[in-house]
Amino acid sequence: MAKSAGAFRTISEAADEVGVPQHVLRFWETKFTFISPVKRAGGRRFYRPQDIAVLQSIKRLLHDDGLTIRGVQRLHKDQGLKKLIGAEAVALIEDGEATPTAAIHENSDVHPARLGLILADLEAAKARLDAVLDR
Repeated sequence: MAKSAGAFRTISEAADEVGVPQHVLRFWETKFTFISPVKRAGGRRFYRPQDIAVLQSIKRLLHDDGLTIRGVQRLHKDQGLKKLIGAEAVALIEDGEATPTAAIHENSDVHPARLGLILADLEAAKARLDAVLDR
């Protein structure tokens, strides 16, 4: 049974989707502070669709565009995450694949991409609260 587009991914699923080994994702997490998968009790990582888009962008920048780790860090510092992730994540959010906002009524005053970002922020806040409660 396949997971839905908005489902969280384990580190093995994320690594397969991005096309890198699991240890590379863990390493990137130490080098790029903007990579922050949800961590449950026991340290298990769960990657949101937005996280996958960021990881795919990092892979593209490092492997295809030839940037160094420091170059990606500088790009993030100078231009922000939206510029860093580029069209991949924006397309995911706007297509409704990154978040469960695809069913929003088309006459809504709020753009689905904006709702997707709000939902991602809320999910991250919930994960932080869950982590505090699990202590």
